[in-house]
Amino acid sequence: MFKGSYVALATPFKNGKVDSARLKWLVDFQIEQGTEGFVPCGSTGESATLSHDEHKHVIEVVIKAAHGRVPVMAGAGSNSTLEALDLVKHAARAGADGALLVVPYYNKPTPAGLFEHFKQIARASKLPLVLYNIPGRTGINMPVDTVVRLALTCPTIVGIKEASGTMDYTSELLSRLGKDRFIVLSGDDSLTLPLLSLGAKGVISVLANILPGPMAELCASWENGNPERALGLHLELYPLMRALFVETNPIPLKAAMARLGLCRDELRLPLVPMSADARKKLWAALDACPLISTPSSRRKPGSSGLVPDFRRGDGR
Repeated sequence: MFKGSYVALATPFKNGKVDSARLKWLVDFQIEQGTEGFVPCGSTGESATLSHDEHKHVIEVVIKAAHGRVPVMAGAGSNSTLEALDLVKHAARAGADGALLVVPYYNKPTPAGLFEHFKQIARASKLPLVLYNIPGRTGINMPVDTVVRLALTCPTIVGIKEASGTMDYTSELLSRLGKDRFIVLSGDDSLTLPLLSLGAKGVISVLANILPGPMAELCASWENGNPERALGLHLELYPLMRALFVETNPIPLKAAMARLGLCRDELRLPLVPMSADARKKLWAALDACPLISTPSSRRKPGSSGLVPDFRRGDGR
């Protein structure tokens, strides 16, 4: 189920609140452009500053809007096992196809604590679970030994979103579990193609928020035996992949989405809008990317109306 290009969906805000109408629109836009699945309420979705009620609301809106057309892997991780359990159970009730569980952050559990955390969640729900290893956010790199032990102990733990930044992690993991036994999804857009070559099945992508079609095509090209096309897309997208991280994600992404007419450039503190210098770098990458279309060349999903241009304030 979990393969290809999944979008790490941004959460649109309007005057400090979740913009549910725009969120539904983004779901339709993504599906029409070829995205193969959704991951709402992850790092890109600013889950850290969503209230519990908002978090659950976003999950419900995305599942309802997707309406079974593509899978939804609900962000449900926490540094509290009880809180993560609650989010996973809610995701299952809401109809999610799986849940993404980030390695607990801040409290820095030992490998034994990591194992017990994920084991308890897995045993309390039948929902397929994907672990999320991102040491740059959590402060710890989950040992491969722990992942292997979890995969062999808990049948509902089916994969990992891998964002350690090293090829060796995936190589060791799949050499021990097998690429058909355990799913690896890239957690870094720029490492998607290298990880696919090692046996990964796809990506949970930040870039797909603005270029869902090309990211889906990159994954499909590799899967369908066309590595030349996959490499061509990777090289065209690479400068923009990097530019989206000139400041903390999703700060540049929200700015890019606003410039392309997809949502407002509205973040929640402590995140603030991009600095002028960083914005210049991002604008240059957007302007140079041959795969970027302008707002006037896109239509609203399901209608003849143009996408609102949030650079000018349309649709506010």
